[in-house]
Amino acid sequence: MNITITFKHLEHTPALDERIREKSDKLDKFFGGELDVKWVCWVDDNNQQWAEIVLHGPHFDCFARDCSDTLYKAIDLVVHKAERQVEKYKSKRRGRIHTTTSQKYKHVG
Repeated sequence: MNITITFKHLEHTPALDERIREKSDKLDKFFGGELDVKWVCWVDDNNQQWAEIVLHGPHFDCFARDCSDTLYKAIDLVVHKAERQVEKYKSKRRGRIHTTTSQKYKHVG
């Protein structure tokens, strides 16, 4: 898994870095190490903390962005959104495999 972390208008702290890596490992379980993760964290003019994640996996891309009053909460929200997208992709993929094989052997008569 490759992780790229970018901070805009924020100070890069080891605590934030550790939190992001911990949350990225949570997403890696879906892909078994074949994942590129890009994080961007920033503060806007209204003092809202933003987090954004871009996932590039085998045959799958995911994007999630959210804001909150703290960056830690924004990171949690973004990871939750990304997990839902990945789970939906995985369930569709599983369903498509089972649907095509069952229809392939369906008797028409």
